[in-house]
Amino acid sequence: MAESIRKVNVIGHLNPDTDSICSAISYAYLKNALGPKIFEPRRCGNINRETAFVLKRWGAEEPELITSVRPQIKDLEYQKQKGINGEMSLYAAWNLMREEHQDTLCITDENEDLRGLVTVKDIANANMAIFDTDVLATARTSYRNVIETLNGEMVLGNPDDVITSGRVFVGTSPEMMEDTIEEGDIVLVTNRYETQHYAVGSGAACLIICCDAPVTRALKSSAEHHGCRIITTPYDTYAATRLICMSMPVRSIMLDHDLVEFSVNTTVEDVRKVMSSTRHRFFPVINEEGHFDGVITSANLFDIKRKHVILVDHNEVSQAVDGLSHAIILEIIDHHRIGSIETSAPALFRNQPVGCTCTIVKQMYDENGVTPPPHIAGLMLSAILSDTLTFRSPTCTDQDRIAAQELAGIVGVDIDAYADEMFEAGADLTGRTADEVFHGDFKVFSRGSARFGVGQGSYMTETSRRAAEDLLRPYLADAAKNEDLPIILYMFTDVKTQTTDLLYYGEGAEAVIKAAFGVEPEEGMAVLPGVVSRKKQMIPPLMNAFERLSEE
Repeated sequence: MAESIRKVNVIGHLNPDTDSICSAISYAYLKNALGPKIFEPRRCGNINRETAFVLKRWGAEEPELITSVRPQIKDLEYQKQKGINGEMSLYAAWNLMREEHQDTLCITDENEDLRGLVTVKDIANANMAIFDTDVLATARTSYRNVIETLNGEMVLGNPDDVITSGRVFVGTSPEMMEDTIEEGDIVLVTNRYETQHYAVGSGAACLIICCDAPVTRALKSSAEHHGCRIITTPYDTYAATRLICMSMPVRSIMLDHDLVEFSVNTTVEDVRKVMSSTRHRFFPVINEEGHFDGVITSANLFDIKRKHVILVDHNEVSQAVDGLSHAIILEIIDHHRIGSIETSAPALFRNQPVGCTCTIVKQMYDENGVTPPPHIAGLMLSAILSDTLTFRSPTCTDQDRIAAQELAGIVGVDIDAYADEMFEAGADLTGRTADEVFHGDFKVFSRGSARFGVGQGSYMTETSRRAAEDLLRPYLADAAKNEDLPIILYMFTDVKTQTTDLLYYGEGAEAVIKAAFGVEPEEGMAVLPGVVSRKKQMIPPLMNAFERLSEE
């Protein structure tokens, strides 16, 4: 039986541009309109300034960042569990473990933050501390815990008082208790009148009367006079003696240091590595808000639910989010050349030779009889204008123009005026670093053994283009090192003159550019009139040049 579909991440490419973000949002909206609302747009990089302008202009939220689609703890069926109060008695914790069939309990505070954990083994070891007669005082045990553990009743005293001193002592006879009982001790007795009174008179802090023996008026009066508490229990002295140490709070024995815990966002791979290097069996899980959520064991790692994804605006592994091979690809909606992505099962693959992914998405709205609301229409229009450079790019088709005009009609904007406003916002360098500008629209490509990166920026004025060049020229060497690429290129595209100044860096880059475009670069720059499209006019000639040069 095929795995049921859960939440689906609709994701564009790394270093997302306007089309990558807007197509993810728009397509997720369409899918949710047609079926269950399980489709969520995502981004796998920071948005550029142009895209930020578009989102703000149309009142759309920035998609949530996703850095990997590798299976995480949140994709597993781990043991959901509520934390216990640190004041819970060992006895109550033991019973809870038996009822819930759990070997480990986690202790949390009032905010559900993890404070420690206790295991069955810890409780068993504590139960063996029968010769440590002051354990209740050391643990600062409340009398309420003692009452609950012994199934007792407090006849005299405050259950919320805490044991801070004294030992646990079994009272047999006054003769045997002489010079033994000290002030502040807890004394277990039966119904022997003289033993009860001797313990009270010796300064006992609490008298525990076993077998539900009656409490006489005289005993109660004497105990009240001496400040001694009285608890009755149905258990005999033997059982009560064995049980009473189990009234200690779990915080007194919990492991509260060097805890090995996992976030729900921890990858399964990392969990396996940690589990293989530790003797622990159970590990606390912390949710995305930082609170305790449950526990996980190695057995939970066998039933992995892979993430479901839809890819938009790309179909190359080099441009995809990390861990794509570990996810289930349901659909690919793209307008680029067919790349290197493989799927583990059949998937819807819609690839059309148009200028923008949002043009395809608009067609899918039409095919399903869905009219996009104004904010979605505005996003799709922005993407089409961005990718086609307001219809100036050779990648632009009649389908792009028709889609853009229909979308402009929905939102009521002048296409040329809005496009100029959008491109100017994208070219604004105020407060931006070279790294931000460079990665605003950057992609990695490969052909055989050749790997190279190409960034692109669109500029409306010569002034803005020159400012961008001054910022990026000294940065290309760092970019090549950071990206681990032998060759780095950057396209300064003048939208209105339809010319690209190609800045380059790396050994052999100049030879490749000469072979691809037949031009003579000067000072690390090649002027390419009529070249505005990275996809159609830049990458194919470069690929061919790399191939020819490798054969020589």
